[in-house]
Amino acid sequence: MTHNVRQMGYRLGVLLVVLLVVAGSVPTLAFAQETNAEEARAGGIVRIGPGETVTGDLDATGGTVLVLGTVDGDLEAVGGTVVVSGTVTGDVTAVAGSVTIEGNVGGSVDALGGSVVVRDGARIDGSLEAAAGAIRLDGEVVGNARLGGDEVTLGPTAVVGGNVEYDAETFDVAPGASVAGTTTQNDDLSFDVGSPFAGGVDFAVPAIPPIVAVAYGFLANLLLGAVVLLVAPRFAEQVVEVGTSRAVQSGGVGLLTLVGVPIVLVILLLTIVGIPLSLLGFVVFGFTLWVGQVLGAYLVGTKALDMADSTSRWGALVLGLLALAVLGLLPFGLGGIVSFVVLLLGLGALALVLYERSRGERRRSAPDVDDELGRRPAA
Repeated sequence: MTHNVRQMGYRLGVLLVVLLVVAGSVPTLAFAQETNAEEARAGGIVRIGPGETVTGDLDATGGTVLVLGTVDGDLEAVGGTVVVSGTVTGDVTAVAGSVTIEGNVGGSVDALGGSVVVRDGARIDGSLEAAAGAIRLDGEVVGNARLGGDEVTLGPTAVVGGNVEYDAETFDVAPGASVAGTTTQNDDLSFDVGSPFAGGVDFAVPAIPPIVAVAYGFLANLLLGAVVLLVAPRFAEQVVEVGTSRAVQSGGVGLLTLVGVPIVLVILLLTIVGIPLSLLGFVVFGFTLWVGQVLGAYLVGTKALDMADSTSRWGALVLGLLALAVLGLLPFGLGGIVSFVVLLLGLGALALVLYERSRGERRRSAPDVDDELGRRPAA
């Protein structure tokens, strides 16, 4: 099994579930009274303050969900950040960019997100199931721990009363960490994380076999590429022309876009007003990355056919995506490096074409002037 491909499919699966759950929770927010929970709260910041007690189950959705007091029941939370510093007497189900447990949970914790942290001093009386890019356990889990992600760490103060089962690219156990049961690696680990506000339906995040991930990725990319070529063929040709003639510039712009846009979106996420824009921006940016990857493959396919003195839009698309799929199976991360370069070329060329087109539109809409006084030239 090619570990890098499996991890890529796993991360895509986690991202898909997060987007589905967040998107699926929107209609329910408008009809919060119909949820099974005794109380539902939503907003930029949902805060259970120190000394405050929510009696019964709580459904919470917000940019930040912060539990400093007590939830005397189950907590189901969706947000950019979910932090439990107080007490939840029942189970915790959280889907968020980051999930942090600092207090006491009387039941089990199911967490899905970019990062999951159980801090020193925290206690989970049940089990812990976490699927995330990075997972760190420094607190106590009385039951079993099932952990899946890129990086999984058991810190020096971690205590697990049951077994640890993990699927990770990097798994570290610090000196001092205690596991009463067995510690087992399972490359086929899957998760059933209860989805808040989805009527009790569970989403599964399975470990995807490499050939399935590659085939699915190829077909999905081919479908998107076909839509782009049918809807905007001239635009696609411009991207290829820019990416071919200005490859170095396209790669540089692609790198700046890849690094700069998320920074801006994270800054927006720190403000209550900017939270909706930031979340929407991440969705749009994710789709833009996908389009950039497909256009990058189309660029490579076009260049390959040019070298063979042949031209075919559809042939270039299929050839480029097929090469990208096959390269993804290469060992030692070589396929990932090639895919990253293709992404930078496609994304950079896409950004350059959009920028130059916007400048052209502004020039056409601006009045003609012949000097700094703004006089129109004589007819």
